[in-house]
Amino acid sequence: MTPFSLNGKTALVTGASRGIGLAIARAMHEAGANLILAARSKEKLDVLAAELGARALELDLESSESIQRAAQEAGDVDILVNVAGINIRRKFEDYTREQYDKILQTNVHGLVELTQLVGKSMIVRGHGGKIINIGSLATHHGLPWLSVYTLTKGAVGQLTKALAAEWARHNIQVNCIAPGFILTDLNRAMWQADDMAEWRKGIQANDRMGDASDVAPLAVFLAAPGSNFITGQVISVDGGASTTMKWPFTPPE
Repeated sequence: MTPFSLNGKTALVTGASRGIGLAIARAMHEAGANLILAARSKEKLDVLAAELGARALELDLESSESIQRAAQEAGDVDILVNVAGINIRRKFEDYTREQYDKILQTNVHGLVELTQLVGKSMIVRGHGGKIINIGSLATHHGLPWLSVYTLTKGAVGQLTKALAAEWARHNIQVNCIAPGFILTDLNRAMWQADDMAEWRKGIQANDRMGDASDVAPLAVFLAAPGSNFITGQVISVDGGASTTMKWPFTPPE
C-alpha cells in the first residue's frame, strides 16, 4: 500500500471547472487518479479534461435528470468529491423563496441525490470507497448575510457524520473539508476592501488569505489509503479561523 497514491482509482470531482474543485482535480491527477470532471460548464471542462487526460461530464445539481445521467455515465467510481455549490448573500428577511430553493437544491438536495447514486454503486461493487464533502467555515460558525448557505453547510457536515456511521460496514470512508477564507473568483471583490483584510488578520492565527491549493492536498490524503481509519470528520483548512484569534495585547516585560 502506498499511503498517498491514487493510482488505479477513479475520482469523480464535481464543481471541477474552477476554484477549489479544479485545484482538487489537478492534485488528484498528480497523485495518479483517473479523473472524471463534472460541472455545468461543459465547454470549459472539455478543455481541462484534455489537459488532464480526464473525462468531462455535464452536471447540473438543480436537475435530477442531469444528476442521474452523470452518475450513470461516470460508471464505477472509487472517490466522490462533492465540491459544487452556490452562495447568495442577503439579509435573512430578504431571501426570496426562489433564492432559498436554489441554494438548498444545489448545496444539499442535489449533493444528496448524487451521493446516493454513487454510494449505492460503491456498495454493490463491494470494493469500498471514499466520499469527500466540501463544507465551509459556516459549517462551524454563524456569520451575517449567510444564513441559508450556513444552513446547507451545517447539513453537509452532519450528513458526513451519519453516512460515515452507516457506510463503514461497506468500507466507505466519508469525511468533510471545511475551508476557511479561500480567495476565489467568486469572492475576490469582497476581500479587496481594506476593512475586510484588517478584520481577517485578527480572527485567525495565520493572517493570510487561503488559496484553493491549500485545500487540495487534504482532499488527496482523504482519498488515499493513508486515511483508511479516518471517517466522519469535519476537518478545517482555515489558517486557524475556527479555533484561534489574535489581539493587540502584549504582556508586560
